[in-house]
Amino acid sequence: MFVTVTELARALSARRISSRQLVEQALAAIDDTNGEGKRAFLDVHREAALTAADRIDAERKRGAALPALAGIPISIKDNFDEAGVITRAGSTVLAQAPAAARDAAAVERLRAAGAVIIGRTNMTEFAYSGLGINPHYGTPKNAFDRAAARIPGGSSSGAVISVTDGMAAAAIGTDTGGSVRIPPALNGLVGFKPTARRVPLEGVLPLSLTLDSAGPIARCVADCALLDQVLSAEAAELPAVTLKGARFAVPQTIALDDVSPAVATALAAALSRLSAAGAVVTELPLPEFARGAEVNPRGALSSAEAYWWHRAWIDKGAAQYDPRVLMRIKPGEAITAADYLEILQQRRRFVREVDAAAAGFDALLMPTTPDTAPTIAEVLASDDSYFRFNGRMLRNPSLVNLFDGCALTLPCHAPGDAPVGLMIAGTQERDRQILALGLAVEAALRR
Repeated sequence: MFVTVTELARALSARRISSRQLVEQALAAIDDTNGEGKRAFLDVHREAALTAADRIDAERKRGAALPALAGIPISIKDNFDEAGVITRAGSTVLAQAPAAARDAAAVERLRAAGAVIIGRTNMTEFAYSGLGINPHYGTPKNAFDRAAARIPGGSSSGAVISVTDGMAAAAIGTDTGGSVRIPPALNGLVGFKPTARRVPLEGVLPLSLTLDSAGPIARCVADCALLDQVLSAEAAELPAVTLKGARFAVPQTIALDDVSPAVATALAAALSRLSAAGAVVTELPLPEFARGAEVNPRGALSSAEAYWWHRAWIDKGAAQYDPRVLMRIKPGEAITAADYLEILQQRRRFVREVDAAAAGFDALLMPTTPDTAPTIAEVLASDDSYFRFNGRMLRNPSLVNLFDGCALTLPCHAPGDAPVGLMIAGTQERDRQILALGLAVEAALRR
C-alpha cells in the first residue's frame, strides 16, 4: 500500500481495486512476522475492518455517492476513544479501565468520511515523550536503517510506522510538543499539527489541555490537507499560492542551535531550492524564542495539567507507570495555582510577541528536529541520555505549540540519506495557508 490516500481514492472510485483488497493488504503487513506490526499496533480491528470494507464495496458497486475516505484504511493513536474499546494511551495502568462509551469526535468524523479504522497504534505512554519508547508494548523501529534499530520518534510512534510499512494509508495522532511532526520528520513522511482548537479533542485522553492538538501523518502534503479537511470539518479548498515572492523567515534564535551536520546540510539545500524557485528567504533574529524556556520552564505547563488528570491513577498505581514518564508528570504536583496562572499569563504574552514578529512573513522555516534518529540503544543508555535526546527532539516543534501555531513537516533530505524534516510554521488559524504553501514547497523540493 505504498501509494497516497488521494491515489487510493481515485483507484477505488474507478474500481481498479476494492476496499477489501486494501484492508487485506494492510492486515498482511501488520501480520508480517518480519515486520513491525506487533510493536506498531496495540489493537487490530480485523473483523470490523473487513466488514466495513465489504459494506463500502457493496455501496460503491450499487453506484452510491461515497465520501472522501470511503474504504481507505486509517490507523488511530491509542489515546482516541472508540466505543466499546479501552483507551489505554500506551499504558498498563489503564488496562482495566472502563471501555469508552462513544467514539472521539475526530474518530466520528473519520468514520463519517468513510475511513476504515484498521486499528489502534502504539505510542509513548500517555503521549509524554518525543522519542517513541514504550517499555510495556515494545518500540517500533524507524523505517530508515532498520537494522540499526533507530527510534521512531514520539509520541505517535506506531502511527508513523503504520504508514511507512503499508499497514495504513494514513494515521491520526496527537501533538502536544511535536508528536505528529517528530515521527514523520525522522521517518521521511509528512505530518500536520493544526491550530489547537481547530480539531475537536472530545474523547481524546489529554496530556495538556492547553497545548494538545490532533492531526494527520501521511505520505504527502495533499493527503494531510484532505485529512485536515475531514478532521476540522472545513469545506474550503486550499488557497492558490506560488513560491514566487513567498516570504519565508528562518528564525536564528534557538531553532538552529547545535543542529547536526546532516540536518544543517539538508536544511541549506532546501532553502537554496526555495530561493531558486522565487521565494524570499530571510534570516529573522526572533529573539522572542529565547523566552520559551522562561514562559514554560522545564515543561511546567504540561506537567501541571498532566498531574491534574493523572493524580488519582498515580495514587492507585504509580508502579505501573513508565518511570521516565512519571518523572515528567510528578513535578506538576508542586506547581501552585498562582504559578500555573502566571504561566498562562506569560504564554498569552508570548503568543502576542511571536504573532507580531512573524506578521510580515508567510511562514517560518526551521528544521523539525536538530538531529536525525538516534538508535534505541543510544537513547536508553541512561536517564541522562534519554532526557537529553528527548529535549532536543521536542525543542523546535514545541515552540509552535507554545505560540499557539500550526505547522507542517515534510522531508527535505537527499534520497538515501537519513530522513530530515523541514518545518513550515504559521501563527494560529493559518492552517490552510500553511498547507497550501506546503504543497508548493513539496513540489520544489522534489524537482
